[in-house]
Amino acid sequence: MGSLFARVARRASTAHIRHVTPVAPGAESGLVAEVYRQMEADFGMVAPPIGLHAPAPPALAASWLMLRESLLAGGLVGRSVKEAVAAAVSVANRCPYCVEVHGAALAGLSSGRDAAAVVAGRPDAVADPRLRELVGWAAASGTPEATGRPAPFPPGHAPEVIGVAVTFHYLNRMVSLFLTESPLPPVPAPALGVVRRGARLVMGGLARRRPAPGTSLDLLPDAPLPPELSWAAGRPPIAAAFARAAAAFEEGGRRTATAGVRGLVLTTLAGRVGVEPGLRAPAWLDEAIGGVPRRERATARLGLLTAFAPYRVTGELVDEVRSGLDEAGLVQFTSWASFAAARAIGARLWRAESAPPAGRQN
Repeated sequence: MGSLFARVARRASTAHIRHVTPVAPGAESGLVAEVYRQMEADFGMVAPPIGLHAPAPPALAASWLMLRESLLAGGLVGRSVKEAVAAAVSVANRCPYCVEVHGAALAGLSSGRDAAAVVAGRPDAVADPRLRELVGWAAASGTPEATGRPAPFPPGHAPEVIGVAVTFHYLNRMVSLFLTESPLPPVPAPALGVVRRGARLVMGGLARRRPAPGTSLDLLPDAPLPPELSWAAGRPPIAAAFARAAAAFEEGGRRTATAGVRGLVLTTLAGRVGVEPGLRAPAWLDEAIGGVPRRERATARLGLLTAFAPYRVTGELVDEVRSGLDEAGLVQFTSWASFAAARAIGARLWRAESAPPAGRQN
């Protein structure tokens, strides 16, 4: 895709963003400009799930590092397999935007029938037995059952496969909060099939790129790999990307929420896992925030909903939190809560595996 496509796609993508002001095309500078440049070179466009972070440049860079080094960069695992994991996680997390995008990429790379089964949330209907097992694993990755479920891939593939799963557990939450439900233009129902076929062609073409690993790492300073991310240790570029991202998210959380609010989210994550379905916000939420000082309750509610039911966040709650946080702070806090949930899921997934020997590179 040429620069003209990138410019058109960037203008269109800003219309998808809500609750924060998009960075207008041509107005970016500094770290935001560098991330945008890399994204257009390696992905063909500024993807709205990453671009929504632009009010908080370190969070923008962190989200790009995770996506690029786990999903886009070449490695041991094929892109169609990674796209299947991304789509299956997104279906489980009730994120129609990501399902549309990564279902189209999967369909553009592989069997249309298997892609349709993944997008429909029917892993058992996937014809390829290896892909069927992997999709089932990915779909269950955010549930308590994942803790004891053996992974259907060799340990050497864990940094890429778990990396994609963690990235999309993170992105699904941010997308549910900040983007519209669909990336597709509003068209009459009879034309929707044509639009989706076009999306498959575009996304399939973009997904055939295999950028070199590690070239995004200089966007953020080096950082140690937290123990909860030890699944990434076998692939140095992925480990470095997630370590840097974790440090950036942690700093954003410290800047925007009290230790009490952060502690409540982390304590709750230790006992619960995944996105919780339901027509209303989780029944336990009011009880959970009952002991929080009144002035911090809106932030605590937003943090818990971001972690467990992001599609239940209302504009009214965002406005209430915004009375104490600017747009950068809103992105920083919600990205911290989203990553806290995603890293907890990744740690549970890795407990079912044997860690690779120290110093081993796959």
